[in-house]
Amino acid sequence: MIELLIVIVILAISAAIVVPMASSAGGMQLRAAVNMVAADLEYAKSMSISRGQRYSVMFDADAETYQIVDEDGNTISHPVKKGFPYAVNFQSDSRLDRVDIASVDFGGTSTVGFDYLGSPYDGSGAPLNSGIVTLRANGVTRTVNVEPVTGFISISD
Repeated sequence: MIELLIVIVILAISAAIVVPMASSAGGMQLRAAVNMVAADLEYAKSMSISRGQRYSVMFDADAETYQIVDEDGNTISHPVKKGFPYAVNFQSDSRLDRVDIASVDFGGTSTVGFDYLGSPYDGSGAPLNSGIVTLRANGVTRTVNVEPVTGFISISD
């Protein structure tokens, strides 16, 4: 009887450790996705500044994807994954498959571009008034903001 109680206690302790870890997987993916989107926006902005031409990030909330394109609309090559386009698909990436692009709003468009000074523009080429990308996982949302004029990128809950 004592052995049975010891086994039950050990199982209860194990369950108490495993259950929070399993439920926080979506939260961890959400944090990773938000940081990745912010970093990719910063990358497009820095490419625009360093190369003196416009680069844009095009989001497709329905397909759960985004890509970085040059001023001609061509997807650029990924700087780390040589030979691959710089495109991110949340659904096909097992590290991010619990994350959804809830909404994208860059002045009524789903594209944000940066000029040679790093200033943001919406998909129609007008100066950006506000820019927001909202990601969701397990009922929790986080937002990536792009500030007008400066292009400052921040993350909020």
